[in-house]
Amino acid sequence: MAEAKKAETSTAQAKNAEAAKPAAKKPAAKKADTKKTLRVTQVKSSIGYKSDQGKTLKALGLGKIGRSVDQVDNPCVRGMIFKVKHLVKVEEL
Repeated sequence: MAEAKKAETSTAQAKNAEAAKPAAKKPAAKKADTKKTLRVTQVKSSIGYKSDQGKTLKALGLGKIGRSVDQVDNPCVRGMIFKVKHLVKVEEL
């Protein structure tokens, strides 16, 4: 029985030691106003092209010729724009 109590005590001490560690600091978040924005305008229909290109337009928030959306400039959006670059016009804001 004495051995079981020692094991419980050492386990409790280990848990307390882990709880006492300070939390790691996170890097400061960048301000939203410093992010670039892209205005994407659909200039051509997706009819006659592969269906995944139409789905990409929908993911960008487009669907009709002449519609425009403002998207945050990041690699994900840039990749979608690259996929449908023949269907859209892009402006940096």
